[in-house]
Amino acid sequence: MRTQRQVVDYSLRKRAVLRELLAGRVGTYDVCDASPYLKNAARFHGEPTDERCPICRSENLIHVHYIYGDELKQSAGQARTLAELPVLAMTLREFQVFVVEVCLGCDWNHLVEQYLLGRDGLAGGTEGGPEQGAGGDAATPGSAHRRREAQR
Repeated sequence: MRTQRQVVDYSLRKRAVLRELLAGRVGTYDVCDASPYLKNAARFHGEPTDERCPICRSENLIHVHYIYGDELKQSAGQARTLAELPVLAMTLREFQVFVVEVCLGCDWNHLVEQYLLGRDGLAGGTEGGPEQGAGGDAATPGSAHRRREAQR
């Protein structure tokens, strides 16, 4: 997706959790605790991967994409399929996506990554004018608005 930005990868955290598990400092029940809601989201909205579960090694992991943002209103916190994200990215200014991997066999779950999507990430701004610019200095749109108000 060309509007994807501010990506945070949690693979180092995942390796640390697995290292703690293998060392015996953390129990399997502490890391294999997927809620029924997360498991249902994985079944109905998840994207299957080719990666095996690091705990049970019998099931492939499923990625679930959760979306959050002010413009989403009541839809915030919902799981969406990967195919729905580009459509939302073109219709909304900005929203955050959290990707969680889930194993339906042993209930392993872990946050894989998070990133921002939306029109604000398009190069050259958006059709909404300078108030909806593509990043840059956060004070610039506000100061331009104040200058226009002072000219009136």
